[in-house]
Amino acid sequence: MKIGVWIPSVRRFASNENIRASILQAERLGYDSIWTIDHIIAPTANARQFGLIYDPLIVMALAAGLTERIQIGVSVLVLPYRHGVLTAKMLASLDDLSNGRIILGVGAGWNAVESGILHLPFEERGPMTDEYIRIMKELWTNPKPTFDGAYTTFSDVEFHPLPAQKAGPPIWVGGSSRAALRRTVELGDAWHPINVTPDQLRKGKAELAQLCQRFDRPEPPALTLRIDARLLLDEYPYPEPAHAGHMLVGTPDELVDQLEELREIGVEHFSLEFVGRDFADFQAQIDAFASEVRPRLSE
Repeated sequence: MKIGVWIPSVRRFASNENIRASILQAERLGYDSIWTIDHIIAPTANARQFGLIYDPLIVMALAAGLTERIQIGVSVLVLPYRHGVLTAKMLASLDDLSNGRIILGVGAGWNAVESGILHLPFEERGPMTDEYIRIMKELWTNPKPTFDGAYTTFSDVEFHPLPAQKAGPPIWVGGSSRAALRRTVELGDAWHPINVTPDQLRKGKAELAQLCQRFDRPEPPALTLRIDARLLLDEYPYPEPAHAGHMLVGTPDELVDQLEELREIGVEHFSLEFVGRDFADFQAQIDAFASEVRPRLSE
């Protein structure tokens, strides 16, 4: 079981100092991964939810320079927001410079206003996401890449540097829709839902198994999970999380039980987004989890 933590590159704790401190804290405490989130511009209706927004790939580059061991992921990169060839170049460069520590979570996006500001056809976000994944795989693995798609065509090109990871950064597909599950089996390395219950996870796992038969995939995709978490260290009230849905809440004993249940379902890697009253409390939860919860979890 691998455990990663979200770092505050968006929302109310986001700042230059807090991002750097969180990256170094996670590396020092032995977490397996750190995670950023993607948005580009906040429609006024979503400004409170988004908060201050740092570009996830820039933050990942900072993390690569500040650390030596920890994996560095984005949960998730909205693929239609950046051209597929450009994204392939940026991720390949990041993976090379980090010595193969990048994980690429991907999604099609959900905010129509944000897409419209970027002059993107919101109704085509699914096909664009599929095509951009295929573009990245082609550029990362084929020494003579060619592509002829609905949004991009290229041939007689060279692509360097290649990612340090032989097949490129692993692609974790976010979302729980039928399209996301199909995309996971057809194009992804792992399913990466957010804030789902154990029952929802079981149901999704069963649907993935059926899709594997449909697409003749011999090995199922890995199960990963991004989930809000609140480690109760005192009796004072906490704010509500930024996302709706299931979350991990409780004492260290209770979080051990909740995580073990999810591990038994098959989750291999967690991205925990701790909900704190302020940045100091956020850091205290990451410290306490590392000392009071992590050592008691099954491998």
